[in-house]
Amino acid sequence: MKLKVLSSNSKGNCYVLDNGAEALVIEAGVPLSEVKKAVDFDISRIVGCLISHEHSDHAKYADKFVQARIPVFASRGTIDALGSKGKGIESPGMAFAFEIGGFKVMQFPVKHDASEPWGFLIQHHEIGTLLFATDTYYLEYKFNGLTNILIECNHSNELLKQRFEDGKITDGQYNRALQSHMNFETCKKTLLANDLSQVNNIVLIHLSDGNSNAKEFQQGIAQATGKTVHIAEKGLEININKTPF
Repeated sequence: MKLKVLSSNSKGNCYVLDNGAEALVIEAGVPLSEVKKAVDFDISRIVGCLISHEHSDHAKYADKFVQARIPVFASRGTIDALGSKGKGIESPGMAFAFEIGGFKVMQFPVKHDASEPWGFLIQHHEIGTLLFATDTYYLEYKFNGLTNILIECNHSNELLKQRFEDGKITDGQYNRALQSHMNFETCKKTLLANDLSQVNNIVLIHLSDGNSNAKEFQQGIAQATGKTVHIAEKGLEININKTPF
């Protein structure tokens, strides 16, 4: 299975899990045309699209997926918040895991300034169990048996504070980052609170353009966890299997 990063920032987010036979899209924050390119224009093998919440960098093109007859899944709160763009999106309900092709998905609540934001545990016989958590200032759950992790590492509190003091960001931007997005230290603590014994890849997603340092984040998380760590930059493509091979 391949992980393909189409975009991972405040301008747009989209990730594709693809084994050549079926593909699962996570987030609809880029035009459908870019997703089509990622699957070699064979959208018939896109089994579905998961949306974490209604903000435009994650859900702007949700209606285009629905129009292309790609099943789209999100929380009821997200669907309601999207208004007309939410028409045709399915909500499986919080209490139930659901299957999309060969993928099994369990949703869980996260902490963000959105109507009903979700993170996802995604299982597949090729990838094992993948944790996807973005746009959340912390996770209140611990997870067992993880093999791959995509987790937000949005900003450094030190960088954020310095840019605020330098007048490069507003008071509103400063407070929103603190209250809605996961910082480097929280990301590290969250990872270390979980069982990482079977984890092959940690992918740091949704880094802030001005309030993060990708190299330092990658090195710091790798040193803390002893795992292979990637930065989710546009064009990144890696094997995301449950074994290192």
